[in-house]
Amino acid sequence: MTKEIWTPDPGRRRLLRLSLGAAAAALLPACSITENETVEAALKRVSRFNDAAQAALFRPQTLAPLFHKNELTLPFRFNAFYSEASVPEIDEQTWRFKVDGLVRKPGEWTLPELKALPPLTEITRLVCIEGWSAIGLWTGVPLHHFLKLIGADTSAKYVAFTCADGYFTSIDMASALHPQTMLAFSFNGAASLPDEFGFPLRLRIPTKLGFKNPKHLTGMTVSNSFTSGYWEDLHGYNWFAGL
Repeated sequence: MTKEIWTPDPGRRRLLRLSLGAAAAALLPACSITENETVEAALKRVSRFNDAAQAALFRPQTLAPLFHKNELTLPFRFNAFYSEASVPEIDEQTWRFKVDGLVRKPGEWTLPELKALPPLTEITRLVCIEGWSAIGLWTGVPLHHFLKLIGADTSAKYVAFTCADGYFTSIDMASALHPQTMLAFSFNGAASLPDEFGFPLRLRIPTKLGFKNPKHLTGMTVSNSFTSGYWEDLHGYNWFAGL
């Protein structure tokens, strides 16, 4: 199947903005502090509408832009909910990546086992919700291949991730199956990920904002139960977070 290349779509963005504006206009005037539904609850409803609208507009075979080596961002920017001095130091010998939930083959994977699988290498842009972006070269296991290997139920709704640094997030199954979504174990051609960029394993998903690319992965669960994410729970970020 021929895959499309992602390009900015003004019509798509305009439709999404109009849809969100209509939702907000419909929901917020009906709210007051004297009613059972609070303004916060109404805003959460708008956020859920945003997620649904983005999911409806998501095209599973449309690729995010690819770049050349001479376009790499050097140095690549560190970003986390803690300082670089607090990056976890993980022992590869004891680290395991646990998979469970709606899979036929639950269990634990070592880093050498993951590196032995057919890899994908791409140069893509990571876009942060703070307004900056950076281009890096990533190598890892295509997540759609890994899900097939462990016998995941790809009709399930969600794939959730846990991390060694306490971070957590989840993504929709369509995004998990996207051809560019990977479990990344190498950055810019190095043998492994640097500690500050997610050693030993991170999710790299160039069709979503940076906070949906968790680092220092320890587990993955395939499920029909919605589990949100760290920034979504803490600051009300939209869960789908598509570009």
